[in-house]
Amino acid sequence: MGVTKEGIENFSEENVFNIIGNTVTNHDNSSLFSYQPTFNPLDKLIEAHEENKKLYERLLQAEKDKINYLEKLLKK
Repeated sequence: MGVTKEGIENFSEENVFNIIGNTVTNHDNSSLFSYQPTFNPLDKLIEAHEENKKLYERLLQAEKDKINYLEKLLKK
């Protein structure tokens, strides 16, 4: 588990809180949950919409091809 014998023997909850207290410099808890994406969410939404549009067009073309095929079968 990556813990030495000395680390277990010298464990202290007080030390844990001291380490956390000394390493966390921002005491605003709301900032811990703020999310700042590195991309523009609107751009991602537009990309998803464009991809959905392309998929819909492919599905529509497949249905048209199926109808044409079935019409040819009925004519025979």
